[in-house]
Amino acid sequence: MTHRVKITVLDKKCYPELQEKYLKDPKSGPCPFFQVGQEFMVDSKSYQSMLEGKFCMEAWDAIHRYVYTAIQGGSIMDGWTNDEKMMIACCNDGTRPVIFKIERIDEEDLNEASV
Repeated sequence: MTHRVKITVLDKKCYPELQEKYLKDPKSGPCPFFQVGQEFMVDSKSYQSMLEGKFCMEAWDAIHRYVYTAIQGGSIMDGWTNDEKMMIACCNDGTRPVIFKIERIDEEDLNEASV
């Protein structure tokens, strides 16, 4: 069975008080790279190319291990979320984090959806 992963941008947060206190550019604002609702599909072939301008490198660094686990067919968060094929994660930017939903899509799920 093959697997793909759907990454959805659920939310973007911004903490201007932290930006004001700690950043070189205190008016950085929310993450400019992602938009709420944006989706990415990843499979074993496209996994390595996510860093070629298609995905923020810092965000990819934070979530790629979950994406890799899902592409291999593993349970992302068994016993933690209400669906072992899904998890919620965020990037490491402490002043403007982006929140992602990561979903494992099994090949059999794709076949059932097209019937």
